Formats: sequence, C-alpha cells, structure tokens
Amino acid sequence: MRDLLFKNLTSNDRRKRVIVSAEVAEKSGIRTETVRHFVCLIREAREEEKKAQPLPYLSVLKERNTREHKQRFFCRIKGSVYAISNNRLYLIYFAHSLKINLRVLSKVAEGNLEA
Repeated sequence: MRDLLFKNLTSNDRRKRVIVSAEVAEKSGIRTETVRHFVCLIREAREEEKKAQPLPYLSVLKERNTREHKQRFFCRIKGSVYAISNNRLYLIYFAHSLKINLRVLSKVAEGNLEA
C-alpha cells in the first residue's frame, strides 16, 4: 500500500511558496512515513541591508527505539540568498525539512520477539 499527498501553495503576490509532499508506504512489514517540506519567502531588500544576511542553519536528528521497533530521522536546512531581477535586489529565504518515520508493524514485531 502506498499513499501520496502533494500540496503546492503560492501566495497571491507570489512572494511566498510552500510545497509539501507526504508519502506513507507499507512494505515487508515496515511502515514508512516520509514528509518533505519546502518554504520559500521573497522580499525586496535594500543595498544597505545586504550585510545583514541571516546565517545558514542545519539540524539533523536520528532516534532509534528498539523496544517499540521505531526509527525517526529529521533534517532541517535554512538559508537565504540574494538575487537581482530587473535591477532590483531581492532576499530569498528558504527552509527545507525532511522527516522519515519507520515502524515495524505489530504482527511482524511480535514474530520477531518470539524468534
């Protein structure tokens, strides 16, 4: 079984965009949930603001729970970039995140414990 969900949301002025995809799959007794998230925000910047660019950010988390037969992975990346279009300076903020949850289905987990 595999379920997919995809969202693409854009603001009316096209300055903010959110893209989300989610997938749930069950294969070989393991349920995998994957969620990808992307956010992009564009704003016009002045030349004197150019030195105040936010620092990039990276966060990674991995958890393993052998008692409950679960694993979790989460990664988030944030950053910004300057772009010029029609002689105007824009600051583009972006954030990506990836979340993966793995879980052994209960019937398979019970079988593993008995073996």
